[in-house]
Amino acid sequence: MDKVRHLVEDAVARGAVVIGKADIPDGPGHYAAPTVLDHVPADAAIMHEEVFGPVAAIHRFSTEAEAIAVANNTEHGLASYVMTSHIDRARRVAARLQAGMVGINRGLVSEVAAPFGGIKQSGLGREGGPEGLHEYQQLKYLSMPGFHT
Repeated sequence: MDKVRHLVEDAVARGAVVIGKADIPDGPGHYAAPTVLDHVPADAAIMHEEVFGPVAAIHRFSTEAEAIAVANNTEHGLASYVMTSHIDRARRVAARLQAGMVGINRGLVSEVAAPFGGIKQSGLGREGGPEGLHEYQQLKYLSMPGFHT
């Protein structure tokens, strides 16, 4: 939870505004407060790190190309999200996003029948779906002349 707190503090120090934050009850456990940040600058660490915590970082953009460039400006690529009412834009942007999974108009991208995994520093290979089974296979091809069954 220290990493999540550090990422939020860094974003705020660089100009982000906390527009929502839940209270965490006192007691044992490791919890991070669900937080919504607005006006997060492109140079904030949260824009380049995998958060793995309940933080929504809102970064405003002017053009589709700018949005894609900002989204791809990271060493990580587990998941990206596109929110739009235009299906052509959704497909076009999703094709250009450097992520292993893309959610279109939804926040949940994982499903048991679908391959789960990222690209870049977010990992190689997939788990789940038929593609996930390939990660556990060791294929061998045998070639022998004159052998018939």
